[in-house]
Amino acid sequence: MSHVLAAVAWPYANGPRHIGHVSGFGVPSDVFSRYMRMAGHDVLMVSGTDEHGTPIQVQADAEGVTPRELADRYNRVIVEDLHGLGLSYDLFTRTTTRNHYAVVQELFEGMYRNGYIVPKTTMGAISPSTGRTLPDRYIEGTCPICGYDSARGDQCDNCGNQLDPIDLINPKSKINGETPEFVETEHFFLDLPALADVLRQWLDTREGWRPNVLRFSKNLLDDLQPRAITRDLEWGVPIPLDGWRDRSDKRIYVWFDAVIGYLSASIEWARRSGDPEAWRRWWSTDGEGKDAQTYYFMGKDNIVFHSVIWPALLAGYSGEGARDGEPGELGRLNLPTEVVSSEYLTMEGRKFSSSRRVVIYVRDFLERYDADALRYFIAAAGPESNDTDFTWAEFLRRNNDELVAGWGNLVNRSVSMAAKNFGAIPPIDPAGLTEADEALLATARAGFAVVGDLIGRHRQKQAIGEAMKVVAEANKYLSEQAPWKLKDEADKPRMGTILHVALQVVSDANTLLTPFLPHSAQKVYELLGGTGVHAPMPQIVEVEDLDGGPAYPVLTGDYTQGTRWESVPLEVGRPLAAPKPVFRKLDPSIVDEELARLG
Repeated sequence: MSHVLAAVAWPYANGPRHIGHVSGFGVPSDVFSRYMRMAGHDVLMVSGTDEHGTPIQVQADAEGVTPRELADRYNRVIVEDLHGLGLSYDLFTRTTTRNHYAVVQELFEGMYRNGYIVPKTTMGAISPSTGRTLPDRYIEGTCPICGYDSARGDQCDNCGNQLDPIDLINPKSKINGETPEFVETEHFFLDLPALADVLRQWLDTREGWRPNVLRFSKNLLDDLQPRAITRDLEWGVPIPLDGWRDRSDKRIYVWFDAVIGYLSASIEWARRSGDPEAWRRWWSTDGEGKDAQTYYFMGKDNIVFHSVIWPALLAGYSGEGARDGEPGELGRLNLPTEVVSSEYLTMEGRKFSSSRRVVIYVRDFLERYDADALRYFIAAAGPESNDTDFTWAEFLRRNNDELVAGWGNLVNRSVSMAAKNFGAIPPIDPAGLTEADEALLATARAGFAVVGDLIGRHRQKQAIGEAMKVVAEANKYLSEQAPWKLKDEADKPRMGTILHVALQVVSDANTLLTPFLPHSAQKVYELLGGTGVHAPMPQIVEVEDLDGGPAYPVLTGDYTQGTRWESVPLEVGRPLAAPKPVFRKLDPSIVDEELARLG
């Protein structure tokens, strides 16, 4: 058994999340975590809502509420949506806890002591109409490097280079279109150049990463610049230094605060578990966490923060890099094993846009369709390594042709024939198995190594494809063996053998599909006569802040129950009842209905 950290990108709490968001960070991380638990590893899956920064302040002002009230509202919405998808977080928390503030400030102070955070006077962007700081991402203009005309103030999505708003050509505020003013201001900067060598050495040791992620990350090292780590704003974590901690106009920048959430959430989970030091099993380079595997899941717009910025923070705090230094009180911390980035999901050929109504929010989707139908689409056709387009026609086809007519049909006809003719799991004929029987059973057993290896290497499209091949082989077997034709009493032993083999493969295929389709996997398990928990589900729990702050909801769960990643022989004689459909067949009219909802 090894310790595996699944660190999942933090959704921003300024609105509900749409299906494009969860295709990047949500479903892939849950498939991986569920598989790893089933395979016997000690998994810690953490995340939460990202709740600081100027965008939330701006939106709160527009709605006439406080930033905390806005964050409270959308924190709860997002928690409920992720719960509906069955995402098995050990802890899904938020960045407005006092525990999080303390951990962020500890890392800031540790890096400051080691010389990797330095003060610097710079030019900051101000909104002329409000006098407030404009966040980098709210400034848009032409990239001075590649000429892309929609570059953000912090990064160009076309060439991938880090930028500063003042360097943009013709910068404009995305809030109201005005030209920002640039004024002199003092801030703290992360000295990335001093950490470039340690980052390069670390990236050179990375193996098995998606090529686009590794190539992009290494290219960023060629021109690293110091990066502002504080901002002129009112909503965020205070700067923990004398002369700064009581200032109301300076806060730690949200990107620094958010990535530290992976560590603070792990520490909060440990404190809530009754063993406050348990987080070290996934984080401490020295001691029991030195062999831990840590995986970070996000969309491709967040690669730079996870493959450069976050490793730089961890290394600097641990006392590595050009300035050396000493680890802080949390000790030396593990750098990521792998950054697992997905590409973009578009919708009917267009980018997701709430303002243009080119969007479907997770909760709206779940009100009309099953969670596993969405999970299946994301796993089988999502943006794993290429931008992918979600269309309602393709969603309908995959649901009806693959889930219903393929997997659901196999389950239904296998269980119904066995229930009708035997009332239970039938025995195998003492005469033994045929070559066809043995071949199908061997195919299913072989699937565990193949599918498990692919999930472990973040090749989920291939993995679910291999699992569905087992389903296809079982459907073919049933059609060829045609047990419904064996009506004479003398043929009943052979019928029982065929159905036993089919049900065993249904059970095996169900296990192979459990990480992808946990809701339906529990149903199939029960249709096979199983009792208890097969696929553990998260729970929403209302908790008190550990350090005296306001209460809030978290996602958590007990995932020690459930099936293991192996073929388990079916118990002959286990009672079976007539099955109910596992999946819903959708009417083709939904395509026109959903397209009509789009702008």
